[in-house]
Amino acid sequence: MESPVLEHQVRGAQTKGTGVPVYVMMPLDSVTMNNSVNRKKAMNASLQALKSAGVEGVMMDVWWGLVEREAPGAYNWGGYAELFEMAKKHGLKVQAVMSFHKCGGNVGDSVTIPLPKWVVEEVDKDPDLAYTDQWGRRNCEYLSLGADTLPVLKGRTPVQCYADFMRAFRDNFKHLLSDTIVEIQVGMGPAGELRYPSYPEQNGTWRFPGIGAFQCFDKYMLSGLKAAAQAAGKPEWGSTGPTDAGEYNKWPEDTPFFRKDGGGWNSTYGEFFLGWYSQMLLDHGERILTSAKSLFENHGVKISVKIAGIHWHYGTRSHAPELTAGYYNTRFRDGYIPIAQMLARHGAIFNFTCIEMRDHEQPQEAQCLPEKLVRQVAIATQKTNVPLAGENALPRYDNHAHKQILEASSLKVEENTEGNQMCAFTYLRMNPHLFQPDNWRHFVAFVKTMKEKGSHKCREQVEREAEHFVHVTTPLVQEAAVLMR
Repeated sequence: MESPVLEHQVRGAQTKGTGVPVYVMMPLDSVTMNNSVNRKKAMNASLQALKSAGVEGVMMDVWWGLVEREAPGAYNWGGYAELFEMAKKHGLKVQAVMSFHKCGGNVGDSVTIPLPKWVVEEVDKDPDLAYTDQWGRRNCEYLSLGADTLPVLKGRTPVQCYADFMRAFRDNFKHLLSDTIVEIQVGMGPAGELRYPSYPEQNGTWRFPGIGAFQCFDKYMLSGLKAAAQAAGKPEWGSTGPTDAGEYNKWPEDTPFFRKDGGGWNSTYGEFFLGWYSQMLLDHGERILTSAKSLFENHGVKISVKIAGIHWHYGTRSHAPELTAGYYNTRFRDGYIPIAQMLARHGAIFNFTCIEMRDHEQPQEAQCLPEKLVRQVAIATQKTNVPLAGENALPRYDNHAHKQILEASSLKVEENTEGNQMCAFTYLRMNPHLFQPDNWRHFVAFVKTMKEKGSHKCREQVEREAEHFVHVTTPLVQEAAVLMR
């Protein structure tokens, strides 16, 4: 029997004719390193403008590295308490992201927020707590999931630290749960996404559209690989990950492992390794979701998990960039059904990025197919009865992107002719560009059209109403744009 949480949350998914609520991502540095609200006046004006434009709410990173920075178990919620109250005052809902990763070094990262000091100290002492590639390069964006259940953080396991953080959040903001804070997005990897840090941009390690690299060469991941190889009766497969998979900026055909004909990915060994590597990621998600569900059950909030939209080389057989990130999706295997099934078990929302992208806007030689990828994910969530939410991967303020999001937010797939609507869409991101007159006009019309989806209003009527909102919000927007600079 399905859990009551799952039934409740799948019922909570939008159905035809109810429109898609739009949230807006807050700036990464909304809370300062001194635990106070950054640019308070600008924040107030901005939130008021968003509310006047019909926005449902905001998404906010709650940084582990800010809140539990100084010592284990010493939580400082300063700044967040004030921001949540500000959102409440303006009648905006909040999607709170439990951000257990480091900020800085990824697309759009404009600030640097490290992991907590005491965590960094432990990683300095034991570098294998960081994800590691075959050349020994360490990645400190997020702790290696190989150490999830080991008491390596001053007596606690990483999963215990994440659970304790979420418990402290729940207890501190209990009075705002369900009315103001309506969703908890649980960070599970770099950029808050359930994946390995296979395409790190810092120091120019990776550049689009490189295939990335496997991240399983720390001693904790390797000990898991060794055990899996022994269990499979192939101990010789357990000493290392693939070493013929090229480096970060190669293309699939340049590597023995990923090439289409005779590539290692499609061998018995490849199936063993990719099965193990992707299952480790699913188990990591399962562990953290088990904690999150038990902590937030019966508190009237939804739980969501963010999955990366890795659309480059999607047209190839091996889907190399997805494989190095931990999504075992190839021409012969659906890698998104297992992820959706895992989320279904916990009644969680599948939050997917790259919704705004169109195939023809991408470099064709890299076989980028974001539209096809979004469709595959939509089918996977429909088959598993999991609510789907979306985000744009890059900042876009133009009508082409808005139109693409509108279409993708209720895809008609397979026998489902009506189209299953997304339960929410989160727009990247609140900044001075959003408040420039043309961008704001497009944005207000977009929010209105998303909300009116399935209504019987004609497009002209929606546009007229949007113009009215643009007019009403102009003074606020001007103030926000000036103050945010």
